[in-house]
Amino acid sequence: MIFNAKTNEKIAFSLLKIATAMVIAFVVIILYDIISNGYSVLSIEFITEAPRKGMTEGGIYPAIVGTIYLIIGSMLVALPLGILSAIYLTEYSQPGRTTWAIEMAINNLAGTPSVVFGLFGLAVFVKYFGFGDSILAASLTLALLILPVIIRASQEALLTVPKEYREASLALGVTKWETIRKVVLPAAIPGIVTGAILGIGRVAGETAPILLTGAAYYYPRLPSTIFSQFMALPYHLYVLATAGTSISQTRPIQYGTALVLLALVLFVNVIAVTVRSHYRKKLKR
Repeated sequence: MIFNAKTNEKIAFSLLKIATAMVIAFVVIILYDIISNGYSVLSIEFITEAPRKGMTEGGIYPAIVGTIYLIIGSMLVALPLGILSAIYLTEYSQPGRTTWAIEMAINNLAGTPSVVFGLFGLAVFVKYFGFGDSILAASLTLALLILPVIIRASQEALLTVPKEYREASLALGVTKWETIRKVVLPAAIPGIVTGAILGIGRVAGETAPILLTGAAYYYPRLPSTIFSQFMALPYHLYVLATAGTSISQTRPIQYGTALVLLALVLFVNVIAVTVRSHYRKKLKR
């Protein structure tokens, strides 16, 4: 039995190593393909100029700015809503039908295809509220899209905070809300930031929701207000690859756009990871 247990353990670890190696290999292959085909088109002009001549020349500056606006707008809505929802579910709600219904709704939202969120945003934000095809409508739609991710990550982060922290604070006469705000939340920030990182990555790469709520096929200027249309990197890449005026001619621009999108997501993630590491070190002191 000892021999069999050790053998099974070795097999399991071997399978895990093989699976990990396969994932890393696929990531390396994808990155190599994008970098090798996209680095030649990168330049200051490509980053700072607007597209021209049917998007066969020029740069992707309006698409970069539009993507940044979407990230900021969606996170401004989704992050506070997600954290507050997680606080209610973790700290205040009692087991029952209401809590069960909320949990089921969150699970269903997490598994809903992004195009459904796009249709919802089109019906509610674009048409019903009259925001039109705009940054505001797209940001609100993407906020709903990533809300389940942030809620779940925040819940897990709050649950990892030891109960002793809460009990000690309450025993000193501190109110429950003050305990949550000054004791529980600071200890849970690293996990909450992890959820924010996942949300940012999804916002930056989504195409279907913004296609239906505000992203323009060709808009070679910066949006003037939150009610303006905009260009975004994922939709711009989709247009270049499937519906451009000269798909073969724009192939280098497609790879360059994909490379810039990856770099943008990586840059934002590095900032978020730095913030998370700072709070983790602060908690250990």
